[in-house]
Amino acid sequence: MFDLFSKKPGNLKDDTLSGLTVAFALVPEAIAFSMIIQVNPLIGLWAAVFMGFITAAFGGRPGMISGATGAIAVVLIPIIAMGKKYAIDHGIEIEPIKLAEQFMFITLILAGCLQVIVGLLKLGRFIRLVPHPVMMGFVNGLAIVIGLAQITSFKNKTGTDDSGAGIYAWMQGNELFTMIGLVLITMGIIHFLPKFTKAIPSSLAAILVVGLLGFFNVVDTKTVGDILKEADPASKGMLSGAFPSIADFSHVLDIGIWQILQMVGGVAIIVCAVGLIESLMTLQLIDEITETRGQGNRECLAQGSANMLSGLFGGMGGCAMIGQSLINIKSGGRGRLSGIVAALALLVFVMFAGKIIVQIPIAALTGVMFMVVIGTFEWSTFKTFGKVPLTDIFVILLVTVVTVYVDLAIAVLAGVVASALIFAWKSSKHVFVHTEKETETEKIYSVEGLLYFGSVKEFAEHFQASSDTENIVIDFENARICDLSAIEAINAMSERYKNAGKNLRLRHLSPDCRATLKRAGNLADIEVLPDDPDYSVASLRAD
Repeated sequence: MFDLFSKKPGNLKDDTLSGLTVAFALVPEAIAFSMIIQVNPLIGLWAAVFMGFITAAFGGRPGMISGATGAIAVVLIPIIAMGKKYAIDHGIEIEPIKLAEQFMFITLILAGCLQVIVGLLKLGRFIRLVPHPVMMGFVNGLAIVIGLAQITSFKNKTGTDDSGAGIYAWMQGNELFTMIGLVLITMGIIHFLPKFTKAIPSSLAAILVVGLLGFFNVVDTKTVGDILKEADPASKGMLSGAFPSIADFSHVLDIGIWQILQMVGGVAIIVCAVGLIESLMTLQLIDEITETRGQGNRECLAQGSANMLSGLFGGMGGCAMIGQSLINIKSGGRGRLSGIVAALALLVFVMFAGKIIVQIPIAALTGVMFMVVIGTFEWSTFKTFGKVPLTDIFVILLVTVVTVYVDLAIAVLAGVVASALIFAWKSSKHVFVHTEKETETEKIYSVEGLLYFGSVKEFAEHFQASSDTENIVIDFENARICDLSAIEAINAMSERYKNAGKNLRLRHLSPDCRATLKRAGNLADIEVLPDDPDYSVASLRAD
């Protein structure tokens, strides 16, 4: 998966140059995501600046890039539609899109607050529980999604449908061949340049070379300016904008804070969850590539703060950008400086260098992303067939398919749930009960394995109170009581033996198990021994 990514530590030069590389790639992405929710492209660009700078400077994963993302943009679509409808239905004297933007900004500020709370509660560490098959499926699906997203680069916008979404048609003739040729040139430079020199990131060199071909009109091909014109015809393909002031919330405040929170609260929760899942999965991926460890809770705090500030200053918010993060890592970016440079360079591009940036051919950025796809895909997946359990292969394929056809966050959740159910099913088959000693008056059982909701039925089937001896001892030294279902199973078994007139003793239970059983009214005798284990039960404690 990571053959194209070096594991060397970063330095000032590498961080600076890789940051510049990422800045070039951020421009069309931010514009494209603005198009998804049909807002001014500057809203996406300023989101990339705020998200990128704050998370790079204060986040938990140096080298990871954040900005406006497609996952967040898709979630925000209903908010934009809601804001437009509210403005029309209530006759508010403002353009519907302006009120919709105010709805979006409030949503992002609320989502940011929730993300900060998650960080303060230190819930980010739970991302470490994601199984490896889920991670493999995630990166495979991610690579496919990034690759499919580049197909639009080979199409031209021909109009819009009734919903306002763009209608695209494939390029034809020389235009298509030129596009393909420039993409191949970009990929060739990225692949071969490191064999001759590593003084400059190969991705940046490729963008500069192909960019100069477009700047001096050596080739006539689709540029960043064309993308900008498709998003906002009034811009005439120009990129410019003053630094944003605090967003206008006047009409939202007139509606009422409580009513607004009721309207946008649900979407804010989804934005919070999707942003954190995508960011923390990206953090884990970068950890594996760089063989270092980031801080999930710190990233939650930084991302929440960035979303709040982005919403306050009129940005569309976002989260970690997986493709741009991988570009940064591949280009040698390892420290916080790389993300800071990317954000500041994008700021300069928007405010001062728009005329140059709009002339960069889209082919150069497409070629860079194709190389990211090649480096991201877990090619060793094909070697796992026949060597790992079929259940692991199923989880990999499940996460990959859901990532491609639904959503990254939902794919991770589906994979974790599937892995948990598979684990529960397998563990339920590994509860063993052995007879250690048997006389006419006493029988000693030894239990081995995990006793929890999935295995209690098989555990109970080993004990027949009516036919057992008068005195029974059950030894849990090699077992572990995991949850309330296990406690209830032991309690029910104790009652059966009591009703049958038998004496049941339980041995080698932890103090927490003993206390929980006593509160549940257990009818068996519980022995307390010096070598009793010490662990807690996942139960509803009544302290």
